[in-house]
Formats: sequence, C-alpha cells, structure tokens
Amino acid sequence: MTGPSPLTRLRELAAGTEPFALIARDGSHVEILTGDIVDVDLLADIPLTDAAGVDREVLALVPFRQVRERGFACHDDGAPLRCLVVEEHLTVGREEVLAALPSAPVSLADAGFDISDEDYADIVRRVIADEIGRGEGANFVIRRDFTARVAEDERTAALTWFRALLEHERGAYWTFAVITPGLVAVGASPEAHVSAQGGVVTMNPISGTFRHPAGGATAATLTSFLESTKETEELFMVVDEELKMMSAVCSDGGRITGPHLKEMSRLTHTEYVLRGRSTLDPRDILRETMFAPTVTGSPMQNACTVIRRHERAPRGYYSGVAALFTPVSTPSAAGPSHDLDAPILIRTAYLVDGMLRVPVGATLVRHSDPDGEVGETHGKAAGILGAIGAIPRDTAASAPPVDPDAPTPERPALGDDPEIAALLTSRNARLAPFWMNPQDPDGSGPFAGRTAVVVDAEDRFTTMLAHQLRHLGLSVSIAPWSEITDAQADQAELIIAGPGPGDPRDETNDRIRRMREVVARRRESGGPLLAVCLSHQILADGLGLDLAPLERPHQGLQKTVDVFGELASIGFYNTFTARIPAGGAGAVDAEIASDAAGDVYALRGPGFASVQGHLESILSRDGLRTLERLVGHALA
Repeated sequence: MTGPSPLTRLRELAAGTEPFALIARDGSHVEILTGDIVDVDLLADIPLTDAAGVDREVLALVPFRQVRERGFACHDDGAPLRCLVVEEHLTVGREEVLAALPSAPVSLADAGFDISDEDYADIVRRVIADEIGRGEGANFVIRRDFTARVAEDERTAALTWFRALLEHERGAYWTFAVITPGLVAVGASPEAHVSAQGGVVTMNPISGTFRHPAGGATAATLTSFLESTKETEELFMVVDEELKMMSAVCSDGGRITGPHLKEMSRLTHTEYVLRGRSTLDPRDILRETMFAPTVTGSPMQNACTVIRRHERAPRGYYSGVAALFTPVSTPSAAGPSHDLDAPILIRTAYLVDGMLRVPVGATLVRHSDPDGEVGETHGKAAGILGAIGAIPRDTAASAPPVDPDAPTPERPALGDDPEIAALLTSRNARLAPFWMNPQDPDGSGPFAGRTAVVVDAEDRFTTMLAHQLRHLGLSVSIAPWSEITDAQADQAELIIAGPGPGDPRDETNDRIRRMREVVARRRESGGPLLAVCLSHQILADGLGLDLAPLERPHQGLQKTVDVFGELASIGFYNTFTARIPAGGAGAVDAEIASDAAGDVYALRGPGFASVQGHLESILSRDGLRTLERLVGHALA
C-alpha cells in the first residue's frame, strides 16, 4: 500500500502542525523532509545513527553559539542545535510546488533596522580604529538586524516566502524553509560553506557584494566593482582564512579554482572554490570549519571576540549553517558514513513568535568607508526582503517594452562576457601557484627526515604553514601557545614561532607573554628557530630593534621585497612592524632585510631566521621558495 503523493503530502504539511523542511538544490525539484525534532548540545551529538546502529539522514540548524566548541567567544543565547531526524524524504516538481503554496503578500508592521544608520557607521569606525588599527585582525563582519512584526500565521508566512524565493530568486545554492516548533527559517543561501562527498571536501568562499542597479546588472556596471581594490582584497583574505580550515581537515591542504561570479537576482558576488581530500567524520569537518570568514572575519578566533565586543545582541543562527548529513550509498570501512552539504545561514529570514528578523552584515577592512558599509547592509537586506516580496521588487522599469506574449529569455551570464572573464582571470596573476596546483606532500622534500613544532598564537595560518613545511619534507606538529611546555619546546628540532593578533609590546597579554618566553628560550638555547609575523616582531624586539604601529595597517597587502638578495612577492597581515632605530642597528646581532624607511621584513642570524610576511598566504607568490631558504638557514 502506497502513501499519498508528494504533492498531497506537501498540502498536508502546509495545513498541519508537523515539523518539516523544504529544500531546492536544483532548478526543477523541491525536496520535502519530515521527521522528529531533536535538540542537542554538541556537534558530536548529532544523531547520525539510531539505537540499532542504522545510519540516518539528519538536517541540522547549527547556531553561531557552537563556536564555543572551539573555545571561541560569543554572546550565548542558548539557541539550540536543532536536528530534524529524517523519516520521510520526498521530491516534487518545482512548478507543482509553486502552484500549491500560498502567494498572497504577507504584510509587515513596525519595520526597520534595530541599529540606526548613524550608530552602525560609528561601529564601523570603531572597528577600523580600535580593532584593525590595533592589529586584532585583517577583517571583521559586524551585523545589524532588519526586524518587523508579522500578523500572519507563521506557517503560511514561511511558505509564502519560500514560494516567492523559489519563483523570483536565482543563483542560490540552497533555497529552503525549515518549519519547527518555535523556530522558522526561510532563505536563499548563495554559499556552500562546506561539503564532503566521497571523501572530497569543498569550500566556497564568497566575498564582495555588487547590488544590481534598476534594470539589472550589465558588464559596464559590473566592471568598476571588479576593479575595486577593496573588493578584491576582501575576497583574497577570506580565501586565505578558508584555506586555513582546509589545511586543518584535508591531507592535501586544498586547491583553489576560480574566481567565478555568483550571480543572483539582485546581487552579484565573487567566489573561489577550494577542494581537498579528508577521511574525517563530517561532524568533525564541520567543527573545524566553524564558521565562514565571510560572515565572521579573520583570524577566526579573535574575530569572534571582536564580534562579541561590538555586536549588541546574540547572533542566533546568523552565520551558522544548515547541515544535511546523508548516509553514503556504498559505505566503506576507511571512509566516513555520511556525506555533508552545509550552506551558510545568510540571506535568511527568521520568524519567531510573530517577529521577523533578517540579519545582515558588512565585511570591514582597512579600506572600508562607514557610509558604504551602511549601504551594503541595506543592499543585503533589500535582497532577501525583495525576494520574499516584503518590499517592492525591481521591475526593471527602465528596460524597453517587450512583447507580453513572448517567452522571457534567460539573461546571459555576465561571467561569460569576455571582458568580465578577463578581469576575473587577471586576479590569479597575484596569487601563489602553490595553492592553485594539486598538492599531496610525499615527505621527499629537501628537509626529509627533519622535524618541526609550530607554536600557534591564535592564528590558524599555522595550518597552512605546516602544510607547506610538509611539502619541504619536514614532519610537523602544531602546539597551541597555551599548551606547549618548555620541555616540548626544548626537545623540538626546529621551532616555528607562529603569527597571531595583537600588539607585540603588550606584556600584560598572557598569549603574547608566553610567545615572548618561547622565542627567548629558544634563542638562549641556540636551537633552530623560525619566527613569523607576531613572533618576528617579538624576536626583533629581543634583538634591540624598535617596535611601532604602521601608519596604515598592512592587512591583506601584497608587496615585493628584497629578502637577503632575492626579490620575493609576499603577503602581509600586520599592523605593527619592527623598525631600525634612529641611531642605526649596529649593535643588532643579525642580518636585516628592510625597506628605505627602516621597516624590517626579515632577520637571520646564528640558528634563527624570521619574516614579517605570511609565506603561506595565497598572496605570497614566492612564499614556498622563501620559506625553504629561511628554514634552510635556521637548520644549517
């Protein structure tokens, strides 16, 4: 005996009280998921198997507060890690869904942002001055919420909005509605944060937002956006941040392809795709990649601290993920039991107790204009509000009249325009070939048989650095600054003192004080040492050089510098610099690479070397070559 048809089932759900989810992942079908709701505390608790050990499909809404699992700060609102344990998974045609769902507009009352434009602009100024300006990180995402009261029944409102998104939004990775007791989420996420299928992990960093003018985007209107230094550097920085995550979960580190355009109905973004291989449980992959730098900032751990300082309320599910865990069709003993598909929870409307909330954020970098960032939040809010029909949609009134009986042609993809394609491709000329090519270290590099410990000072650039060191043949482990003991540091053949946020002069900071101890102890012992960024500054200070803030932070800046007789294109993420004293550096027991102003890029002396830039960054075209030279000197 068969059950009702998928369309009949959808109508039952729309009229009933059962929890369910609708997901559109292609242009022709909608998936219907029903089952029981289970709220859990930790990612490891997501119930991927039943009591008998049988694999189950689960859709999980992961709130931002799960960053606590990584020891990161947040406003903890207690939002549950909500799991829909799937008992029924049906598929119905898109056109059938459009015909079945309600379409009458849902009215809003008391609509507006929870933070005024003026107050948000002030927050932007403070973050640039007090956070980026003090070396706390390269970029930070600070959100504000568009809110309104909704009198309509929550289920009807959610299905109305889902129908509108399905009809009017294009280019979304997932279009979805999740309807559960006390929590409704409807959205069109443009971005797959992380997926894992057949052992292949994919991440999709998207950054830069171009709001389409009336009548739609054209190659001419898009060109100035693609030529923007701010937008280009913003994308490079988030790619670097996601490569840190990829290097932590993938044995081959991750390879970059792109850039591409992500064209949606009202917005266009730029994106790269990162791929690597992993044998980790998908819940562990999700934990190590919480959350996307496009909606948090970098370095990730400090970004969470900055978010807590400057956002006035908890994030709820904004910047979390919707994670679908699907049992693999042919499981193997060596591989994970489930595939993972997890888009970011952005471009999403939440409805709780009759209150609509649409969170939106802007990525703040050293070039940010406060008024421009205010405008970006308006654009992002308008994108989702227009798509769900809560505000008027762009009717392209400036376009010429067309035959009303003629079929509507699909607009040509702007990424196919030769000039646009050339602009996108030109970006890769700045990037390190190492991360564009296939990678799989085999331990046969020039330092094969040697070992190294990388001390992490709360910047996971150390995962990328460790990956490059393995390509050079080293056996590498990573130790957090708070856990490495003096005995471990003494026994290491090579110590890599890593980068981290903050003012290197701040000896009241436990992390910086410990990094000073690690660097000083290693120097006193004479053991091989390589110091990077923050640790380079600490080493320079110990050698008698000055430390000073830069007039303009070098966050995400690419420079070509002379590193001991060899020009190298290197990416920099520093707010402070080591500087040759006004009286000269005659007493410094090291060879110094510096610019005409006396800013020090690198040091080397007996058993040690250091570098201000990030040789592991995608911006370091000559990073691997320079790293080999400096490691070779330290180990000589």
